[in-house]
Amino acid sequence: MKPREYILAVNPGSTSTKVALFAGETNIRQKSLNHSPEEIKKFDRISGQFQFRTGMVLNWLREEAIELGSLSAVVGRGGILRPMPGGTYKVTDIMIEDLKSASREEHASNLGAMIAKAIADREGIPSFIVDPVAVDEFEDLARISGMREIPRRSLVHALNVKAVSRRIAKQYNKRLEDINLIVAHLGGGITIAPVRGGKIIDANVANDMGPFSPERAGGVPVGDLIRLIFSGKYNQKEIKKKTVGEAGLVAYLGTNDAREVEDRIRKGDEYAKIIYESMCYQVSKEIGSMAAVLYGKVDAIVVTGGLAYSEYFVNYISKMVKFIAPVEVVAGEDEMLALAQGAARVINGEEIAKIYEDEVEIND
Repeated sequence: MKPREYILAVNPGSTSTKVALFAGETNIRQKSLNHSPEEIKKFDRISGQFQFRTGMVLNWLREEAIELGSLSAVVGRGGILRPMPGGTYKVTDIMIEDLKSASREEHASNLGAMIAKAIADREGIPSFIVDPVAVDEFEDLARISGMREIPRRSLVHALNVKAVSRRIAKQYNKRLEDINLIVAHLGGGITIAPVRGGKIIDANVANDMGPFSPERAGGVPVGDLIRLIFSGKYNQKEIKKKTVGEAGLVAYLGTNDAREVEDRIRKGDEYAKIIYESMCYQVSKEIGSMAAVLYGKVDAIVVTGGLAYSEYFVNYISKMVKFIAPVEVVAGEDEMLALAQGAARVINGEEIAKIYEDEVEIND
């Protein structure tokens, strides 16, 4: 029998399921299994796609001649679960029940743990999720919003924030627990998070507050938003689209592609320049506010995500915030590697897998 040498990572998205096979931290094979709108429309709920997507992952393994017996673990993207500390979690029946009920939110990432467990259980090997979007490590002061009925909540790009934090800590020859970082995850949504003691102690929620992004409004004037909501011009769904999906660069410039915007700027489009630089400005301002959360004791500012590939964007931010701490650039968002690394830490004994029901309040 072949040795169990591989970790399978599964990352479901709205119209695709990304799969990757790792030997240690080496990505052996990777593919995006695309799902047509016609296929997805057959299912009333996202959880109903479970068997369909699991079958596609198993078919891919067969096509690649990967035997299930060669897998040491399967790791899936964590879904919208109850608020929980960061870390690598063993997939349990209670976790699956929560994901199937989608009591927090219907989201394709909810399928990650389901698929991982279904495949792993065939071989009696462990299944995990790593640093899901539900990670909540806010300090008490960070939870107060100003309205008693609406507490601030943690909903962050935790997988990438934690992964790049570990990478920079290693680069600085420090333990994650001993370094203070501000991580700016710059993608379709923007998260600015102070990381202290290895924990994300505060952050803006990309859909609701903080900088506007390529397609999200971020924080907008509340009074004006209320008036817009009750103007009678828009229904709830339309308002939602105006704040998430049709906001930010899309609203002002008709595109969410920063490369296109920068091309317009190079050709002399002054309006594109002021909108784009306003996004840079707002990101920098949010980084400054998170420096205050860390009492100014910041070892590094980490710029990551898709926009971190842009020299224009990174240089603008760096000029505004480099007085706080050195700026480190980790461009992109290697979610598959981050998932595999989380599983490997447990398999190698570097970390103990957490149990979901031990970390969250089940009877709420």
